[in-house]
Amino acid sequence: MGWVTVSAKVRREVWEKARNYGINISEVLRRALEEEVRKRELEELARALEEAGRELSKVSVEEVVGMIREARESR
Repeated sequence: MGWVTVSAKVRREVWEKARNYGINISEVLRRALEEEVRKRELEELARALEEAGRELSKVSVEEVVGMIREARESR
């Protein structure tokens, strides 16, 4: 996996304050972006799990037991 350069525009005042405080702007931006991507991935996973739960709730226990028995007998 490689790297890509991303740029962002900020007010000069913010940039100067960040420099004065010794803030590593690249690191802060990288961490913030990675955190936001992780957050979105977790939200997507939660939606997928909710959908899977809705679909699984449509299947009765008896159907599942029947499928398991059928699979075992076919061995």
